[in-house]
Amino acid sequence: METQIKNHSFDSNRFKYLNTLIHVYVVILMVSNLVGQKITNFGSFNIMDSTFEIQFSGAQLLFPITYIFGDIFTEVYGYGASRRAIWIAFFASALMAAMCAFMVWLPYDPAWKNQMAFEAVLGQVPRMVIFSLVAFWAGEFVNSYVLAKMKIMTKGQKLWTRTIGSTIAGQLVDSLIINFGFHTGQIPVGIILNLVVSGYFAKVIYEVLMTPITYATVKYLKQVEAVDVFDYETDFNPFPLGKNNERS
Repeated sequence: METQIKNHSFDSNRFKYLNTLIHVYVVILMVSNLVGQKITNFGSFNIMDSTFEIQFSGAQLLFPITYIFGDIFTEVYGYGASRRAIWIAFFASALMAAMCAFMVWLPYDPAWKNQMAFEAVLGQVPRMVIFSLVAFWAGEFVNSYVLAKMKIMTKGQKLWTRTIGSTIAGQLVDSLIINFGFHTGQIPVGIILNLVVSGYFAKVIYEVLMTPITYATVKYLKQVEAVDVFDYETDFNPFPLGKNNERS
């Protein structure tokens, strides 16, 4: 079923699962921000007498899932749904960051011995918060825009080309903004580039490995929701202001 939502305002309530998916999307993003500082280690391997540790941060393990959700929103419900989800997640993350900063700032009772642990988990550098939010916002909108355009170009065929293609574009923007925004002036440019490249390829590979799950989810939602939006006449302005921008 090919659907084109253009003559009325976007209404998420007419879909059975969209609002629930947006809620899960927001929660995953917020949790990834909270647990992002943890470093996991899955062992090591040797290549040419060199040992490489298999390490990932909590954010690297969870944050790419948000791009899968972004693909699903755009592929099934259209750019309007994705725009709505991105803005809700953006403001929720900003509010969480502000509330965490406030709770860390509040004076603590000397009898409570967990302030340092509390700060280690919830205390975030303001610069990191700002650039992580900007990177998320920009990367997600690039991801959604590219997927919507590629869906029209491919006439709805070969889903894998647009899920992977949009991730390649969106994650590149995200990785460049977060790494250069946060680390510039603190570490050499060469190290920043290494962080960009390693993190970028890890996220893209993650998306490739998750393709079967994305396929199954998209197929199921299109069937049960009876919708398959093509954004032929969509206003892709990311700012949902005015009547035109409220439409898919």
